[in-house]
Amino acid sequence: MVKEFKEFAMRGNVVDPAVAVVIGGAFGKIVSSMVDDIITPAILTPALKAAHLTNLAELVIPGTAIKYGNFLSQVISFIIVAIALFLIVKAINVTKKKEEAAPPAPPAPSKEEILLTEIRDLLAKK
Repeated sequence: MVKEFKEFAMRGNVVDPAVAVVIGGAFGKIVSSMVDDIITPAILTPALKAAHLTNLAELVIPGTAIKYGNFLSQVISFIIVAIALFLIVKAINVTKKKEEAAPPAPPAPSKEEILLTEIRDLLAKK
């Protein structure tokens, strides 16, 4: 049973998604920090000062529990993640296009063509 589990866990189709999930989680934390700690304060600081607030989470519709400040933060986070993924996919596609643009090597001549070339060369010498 342990051997079967090891074979299952070490297959490429299981390991690759696991690595992607771990990297995606780490990337998500980086993006969240960038949005929460850098971009949101930089963009919304004037709006927060105008509303006499210090925290984005304090942005609520008066008289309700609707926190649109948190929603704005999540929208900004989503947009940044989407842009980052777009740039990554675009870079990968550019790399693939460069690989495809390389002309394929001409096929090797067949045995018949080689023999005919040798015959032609011999006849040319006479």
